[in-house]
Amino acid sequence: MSTPSSSPADVRAGRLASEEYAKRFADATPRFTESQALLEAERCLYCYDAPCATACPTSIDVPSFIKRIADGNLRGSAKAILESNPLGGMCARVCPTENLCEAVCVRNTQEDRPVAIGRLQRHAVDALMESDKPQIFTRAPATGKKVAVVGAGPAGLACAYTLAREGHDVVVFDAKPKAGGLNEYGLASYKTPGDFAQREVQWLLDIGGITIQHNWKLETVAQLETLRKDYAAVFLGMGLATTQQLGVVGETLQGVQDAVEFIATLRQTEDLSTLPVGRRVVVIGGGMTAVDAAVQSKLLGAEEVHMVYRRGPESLSASTAEQEWAQTNGVTIHHWLAPVEVLGHSGHVSGITFAHQAMVDGKLTPTGETTTLAADTVLKAIGQKLGNPVLAEAGLTLSGGKIATDAEGTTNLKGVWAGGDCRAGGLDLTVEAVEHGKLAAKAIHAYLKA
Repeated sequence: MSTPSSSPADVRAGRLASEEYAKRFADATPRFTESQALLEAERCLYCYDAPCATACPTSIDVPSFIKRIADGNLRGSAKAILESNPLGGMCARVCPTENLCEAVCVRNTQEDRPVAIGRLQRHAVDALMESDKPQIFTRAPATGKKVAVVGAGPAGLACAYTLAREGHDVVVFDAKPKAGGLNEYGLASYKTPGDFAQREVQWLLDIGGITIQHNWKLETVAQLETLRKDYAAVFLGMGLATTQQLGVVGETLQGVQDAVEFIATLRQTEDLSTLPVGRRVVVIGGGMTAVDAAVQSKLLGAEEVHMVYRRGPESLSASTAEQEWAQTNGVTIHHWLAPVEVLGHSGHVSGITFAHQAMVDGKLTPTGETTTLAADTVLKAIGQKLGNPVLAEAGLTLSGGKIATDAEGTTNLKGVWAGGDCRAGGLDLTVEAVEHGKLAAKAIHAYLKA
């Protein structure tokens, strides 16, 4: 274990040769060639009542789209995917398929290796997106009804697209200068190279009937009331804007940063050689955001990267594949350590002290031992919360700090639906957010027709 130093913090840009950045941040999962895709598709048994389709939150007919790949019908395959999941291209890249569709693949019991469903899905959707006519759906005749969507993340975009296909006009209000939400600002760049998030947004907008108003934040009850008055329905899909804090001494020292902020900055930096990174980085958290922040710190040239989690390995929310990816990239993962103090030197973080934890009678309890890790940068990835007082003030019912809804996303306010990470319950996955948006759009469409 490294210990804090009294020397100045070592945080700087350009730790690597300029040509190294492109290599390190290249596509983490290379695309299938046509022959590879055909061979993999032919491994599918095309099960009746397939468990993989049931395991997919958006209920993609997996055997059907794979069979079309095997038949050489990539356009038909993509149509089957996008009919159920309009953000099927991004989900193919970032879904924890090893915990969902591929986990229940029948091939697991026969060959101990599932069909690579996620990579096949990407193969079909990418082929469509790169074709001369990528938009395969048509918009229904205009209904004259207008719907407001707050948030241009996966839930908001899926809702807007589904409503636009039904002929409704949709205005999407978003706080950021680019649409996409976490797909644009919150995912590791090696998962979404080639500006795919924006290409997917453009594909969604090409259906017609969708307008995006950027740099708009829901900050007052009056704003929400105006939306309810001016639009036939409102969908709230603003995600989680506030990062959970550590609540320990030294948290405000320079060099302590939210992991999502670090990832967002990296995603919007064209020349990665200009992005500073600490020589010794400590990431606190056990989810996908923690892995993305840790691995990208290492790829930027950090010599030492630790990912620290307060519980045991079985409680990590990052998938086994994500954990292995982190370790493959030189990240050291620690368990049973909870932060108790961030140490500093001359106003900058120099290390962080952790208390060892143990489970005693079902409760996480300090053992009395401590461990200190040296750090030039500390990244916080212990979860996010809604943190918007306007929602409660407007009369929305909350549950656990998130918006309470029924299965279709209906809130207690008439004409208002919600979905994605801001909605109570769920897995906080991109694919689930898409399903929330899709189901809410269908419910809104039925409401507008009534």
